Amino acid sequence: MRYFIELSYNGKSYHGWQNQPNAISVQEVIEKALSTLLGEQTAIVGAGRTDAGVHATQMFAHFDTAVHLENSNLVYKLNAFLPVDVAIHHIFAVKPETHSRFDALSRAYLYRITLTKNVFNYEKAYYIKQELDVDKMNTAAKILFEYKDFQCFSRTNTDVKTYNCDIMEAKWIFKDNELHFVIKANRFLRNMVRAIVGTMINIGLGKIEVDALHSIIQSKNRSKAGFSVPAHGLYLTDIVYPDDIKL
Repeated sequence: MRYFIELSYNGKSYHGWQNQPNAISVQEVIEKALSTLLGEQTAIVGAGRTDAGVHATQMFAHFDTAVHLENSNLVYKLNAFLPVDVAIHHIFAVKPETHSRFDALSRAYLYRITLTKNVFNYEKAYYIKQELDVDKMNTAAKILFEYKDFQCFSRTNTDVKTYNCDIMEAKWIFKDNELHFVIKANRFLRNMVRAIVGTMINIGLGKIEVDALHSIIQSKNRSKAGFSVPAHGLYLTDIVYPDDIKL
């Protein structure tokens, strides 16, 4: 049987989602707990890879097992095994061919910028003390819809076959003394959201003109885009699947 896990995690203590040879990952701690509880070596496949320090309020992964999980109370048991910064919310059976990564229709990210110095918030949002022109940043966000190829925002030396992404939503909004960037697409490149946010911050600070975003994207050159904002302000927030994946 194939099962989906819905979970969330605080990425501060982890070297990203994916297993690393010499660093702790979210995938690793879940696999260890799951293997212990099921009594068999169990690998999980995530819906995507988040970088070191990036958080997820919603993440999915799938795993296969011969163990009958009905009435096993596995969610409760996993949460008892896992550290406080990883939480399992649901486990449900899916069709055997369903894949947590390849069957996802869309993914959404949130980047949080705090506009005031807050000692209780500095690990959750990126603090910027300079004034930002949010109208210009929203104008720049609309330019993203005109393009598909976002190689200029991708980490270099990646093994992707295409740099094309379909942007479905991109906007800046104010919420509780914070400035939030919300972006949704069918897929994302490594470091893409953090590079987009850094570029738009430069636009908001007046370091780059709004129209310059066209030439940046068309260049397909990472060095032309802005800086990569810190990981601690980035959250994977939503992953959408077809309605018929569940058994």
